[in-house]
Amino acid sequence: MANHLSESLPERTFQYQSSLPPLPVPSLEGSLAKYLDAVQPFASEKEFKATVGIVRKFQEGVGKELHQKLLQREKTKKNWLEEWWLDTAYLEVRIPSQLNVNFGGPAPYLEHCWPPAEGTHLQRASVSTWHTLQYWNLIRTERLAPQKAGKTPLDMDQFRMLFCTCKVPGVTKDTIRNYFKTEREGPCPSHIVVMCRGRFFTFDALCDGQILTPPELLRQLSYVKECCEGEPEGDGVAALTSEERTRWAKAREHLISIDPHNKTILETIQSSLFVISLDETKPYSSAENYTNMTLEALTGNPTIRWGDKAYNSIVFSDGTFGSTCDHAPYDAMVLVSMCWYIDQQVRATEGKWKGPDTVRPIALPEELVFTVDQKVRSDISHAKQQYLETTQDLQIVCYAFTAFGKAAIKQKNLHPDTFVQLAMQLAYYRMHKRPGSCYETAMTRKFYHGRTETMRPCTHEAVNWCKAMMDPKCNVNVKRKAMMLAFNKHNKLIAEAQEGKGFDRHLFGLYLIAKEEGRPTPDLFMDPLYAKSGGGGNFVLSSSLVGYTTVLGAVAPMVHHGYGFFYRIRDDRIVVSISAWKSYRQTDAATLFNNFCSSLHEMFHLATTSQL
Repeated sequence: MANHLSESLPERTFQYQSSLPPLPVPSLEGSLAKYLDAVQPFASEKEFKATVGIVRKFQEGVGKELHQKLLQREKTKKNWLEEWWLDTAYLEVRIPSQLNVNFGGPAPYLEHCWPPAEGTHLQRASVSTWHTLQYWNLIRTERLAPQKAGKTPLDMDQFRMLFCTCKVPGVTKDTIRNYFKTEREGPCPSHIVVMCRGRFFTFDALCDGQILTPPELLRQLSYVKECCEGEPEGDGVAALTSEERTRWAKAREHLISIDPHNKTILETIQSSLFVISLDETKPYSSAENYTNMTLEALTGNPTIRWGDKAYNSIVFSDGTFGSTCDHAPYDAMVLVSMCWYIDQQVRATEGKWKGPDTVRPIALPEELVFTVDQKVRSDISHAKQQYLETTQDLQIVCYAFTAFGKAAIKQKNLHPDTFVQLAMQLAYYRMHKRPGSCYETAMTRKFYHGRTETMRPCTHEAVNWCKAMMDPKCNVNVKRKAMMLAFNKHNKLIAEAQEGKGFDRHLFGLYLIAKEEGRPTPDLFMDPLYAKSGGGGNFVLSSSLVGYTTVLGAVAPMVHHGYGFFYRIRDDRIVVSISAWKSYRQTDAATLFNNFCSSLHEMFHLATTSQL
């Protein structure tokens, strides 16, 4: 009976956290063998021979010592990588994070209930905000079902970082402030910050412990809009968050030194549930072409986005929506999970509120006004200028490929994600006449506080297949065989990476131990082939499957001569967002997309002829 009873109790969001296995350290031999395999496509015979020598020397010498120290660290931490990754990948990075690190994207509601329409944005925003608050409440009361891979529970810790979270700049290193608490842990901030025309407002999303209804939220948002209409723009202090990190840290220190009240306002923004950005633009988009919205979400007005906030919900004035999020506290799948939930709720209710229209007597939003001086104004103007220059250099396309999708690919017994990855490899190869070092995100959430591992899709097998596809003398059987070898290798590598058996994070750990101990950088990391193959954050193609839902995002390329390549796969389509820097003349996002579409058709044809 007791057993039967426990089965009927719903699982709590964080109930498996303490029983998740620690992140393993792979074997040194295994990691180095995989590394050699991964760099081979980028090397001449002579270069490869030299690298083999460097790796062997590393394995028998300094690498062995560093690996032993890493094993010692593994014994004392449930996740040996966590702190290091957060610091090196995010908090110590000094380049402006709003454009280079953040991810952003369009909301999919325009595909069903909410096509672009004048005069609807606040009404719709009140409904989508209400659903967002329901999601917060699910996490707060631990009623959000823990995610699983098959029957294996996945780490849910990142879901604590979606609300009431903000990055705070430091002169040499930023910090993450997380004010979120579950109900069992204690009180949690419940206010929202609304930004409009360079001004800030805040209101509590609860009244007598109850979430405000859409009519009540509409009243609050309408009040903010009325306050700003026909009035001069605010100082736009938010633009400072788009600045280079050390400059922003110093500007922030100065802001606090002028008036202690400024510190209170900063705390209010940092601890808020999330930010609602009322954006006056109308980035017209459709289900087949999300380019305008994606570009606007990622590069829009810096005075109405708090770049360091874990979640900025952007409300465009044509009734469409987007978001921009700081990447440091969590990976995109957290936001995707929430946006997919909201999308399903909006669809199920036809975008309408079916409850009572009564508005309780609630306090109006309060305006948060910073005290600024000439130096702050000049800092803001500098931030805007550098942001404008960089955003104007970013090219983004976000299109749907609608000839086929997941259903047709699976019918050919092929993995949809691998299918897209290989099509991307071929598109790049055809366009640039060389292999493109590539990063695909692999998820390691089976482990305690696991985030990601690098999977390198530009394998020896993938390059051989690309060469076969480009060779007019090559027959269809040879091409098909080469494609299947590339598929199998990709599937094997992604599965290994998800099991904590990748090699990039391992090498990264060995590099950091050497650095922490003040040793010289080992030759392995100085070898030109290390960077040429993508190591040290030098991947030409920075790619990620955002999932099999309606939610998509975009990122800037990892390197100046590279591309960002995010995609989502549906039964009938593949939607892709590609970014490139305009100032690098040889890359072009639109051309890569066109080549990608051709590659998809060619691969499908190859898979079809193989079934005849």
